[in-house]
Amino acid sequence: MSEKDGWAHLYRISTDGTKETLITKGDFDVIDFLAADEKSNVVYFLASPTNATQKYLYKTKLDGKGKAELVSPAAQQGSHDYNISPTGKYAMHSFSNSYTKPASELIELPAHKALNESESIASKLAGATPVKKVEFFKVKTEEGVEMDGWMVKPTNFDPTKKYPVLFHVYTEPASQTVRDSYGAGMNRLFNGDMSAEGYIYMSLDGRGTPAPKGREWRKSIYRKIGQLNIKDQALAAKEILKWPFVDADRIAVWGWSGGGSTTLNLLFQYPDIYKTGIAVAAVANQLTYDNIYQERYMGLPQENLEDIQKGSPVTYAKNLKGNLLYIHGTGDDNVHYNNAEMLLNELIKYNKQFQFMAYPNRTHGISEGEGTSKHLSTLFTEYLRKYCPPGAR
Repeated sequence: MSEKDGWAHLYRISTDGTKETLITKGDFDVIDFLAADEKSNVVYFLASPTNATQKYLYKTKLDGKGKAELVSPAAQQGSHDYNISPTGKYAMHSFSNSYTKPASELIELPAHKALNESESIASKLAGATPVKKVEFFKVKTEEGVEMDGWMVKPTNFDPTKKYPVLFHVYTEPASQTVRDSYGAGMNRLFNGDMSAEGYIYMSLDGRGTPAPKGREWRKSIYRKIGQLNIKDQALAAKEILKWPFVDADRIAVWGWSGGGSTTLNLLFQYPDIYKTGIAVAAVANQLTYDNIYQERYMGLPQENLEDIQKGSPVTYAKNLKGNLLYIHGTGDDNVHYNNAEMLLNELIKYNKQFQFMAYPNRTHGISEGEGTSKHLSTLFTEYLRKYCPPGAR
């Protein structure tokens, strides 16, 4: 696998390195290599050339003389995964999309035929009348960056009225939030029904997220975490604020871990856009985070201290204007608690008023202890309702 031509592609290389054959060709990424059958001259891989929120099984000739052929059923649009047998003749196939719960089947390759039709995914989906609550969309920023997003609109949505927006963010190289798979559009921290209460819930993936959009898309964030990804989010939000049904006075954002960092950066760097933020287990100062992640994407602090400081929320804490709920576990085993205290001291230094909840001895997932999950959900929900009130206006 190499990205040397600008896209993630499969190559076949001789053991002495002298002969190299490009197996997959075109302006698309191979998401993952799954299996090669030398006898049949076939290689199987995951890709989604036309929709970066989805993934499908493709095959091509192992000798590099073929074109990518779709193997997954074209009617099943969404996200497919496969565990292919060593012989390449069978596979465990799983599928879901934003309105279809995960389903699986045992199939025969290359025909992609279910071994038991009565247990096939097609039979499980037959006759179902899915409720499609999640809308996928694209937005282009003033810098020409086109971003994928999903949105869940309020129940009984009225386009002539204005609604509050809650953005769910992550934006870093570890994960996408905008994927056409089951769970998109859900907010497990909200204690209630966001759409019924009148919130627009949405998420956007900008540059630096691991979407199959080419090398430049993914690697542009190198040494720019906390800068490039934050700008993309803010400029996309700026376009969304132009939509007639969006209430610019009720714009909220939340995220966990890297998403918590993004929440803080958006609230501090773009205080005129984001009025309310809920940050959970955030990296407030990149110098406190582990080197296997931070140095991989940001370089060495001995060589690159300025960019690390520019990407850290603690640098911009003095700019806070809106409402901030900051949550951290004192026993966080990933983003250590001393990181949180650095941000607290900076906010205190500039007399910035905010709400802080420390969960005693809870780790990064803040799940330990009786009543913790319910308490966290209640805290999140009541804060959002208070500072970003729901409903049409």
